[in-house]
Amino acid sequence: MRKIFIVAAMALTLAGCETARQDRQLGGAVIGGGAGALIGGLATNSAGGAVAGGLVGAAAGAIIADSTRPGRCYYITRSGHRRYTRCR
Repeated sequence: MRKIFIVAAMALTLAGCETARQDRQLGGAVIGGGAGALIGGLATNSAGGAVAGGLVGAAAGAIIADSTRPGRCYYITRSGHRRYTRCR
């Protein structure tokens, strides 16, 4: 259980260094991975099925989130204001 908290803390630390696109991909991967692990575990009644479902769900979630992103991105200025621009 302690390892899970350490990995979660490391992931949250790195999450602050992302662009809006990467943030959307990460969110899609987390949601897809959780749903895939739940479905895979329930369908096979095994941990291996949950792991496989989680991996497939995370990949699919990241791809779907990236392909459905809006055409405008934002960045935050030094004064804390949000500025919108076209995504690259």
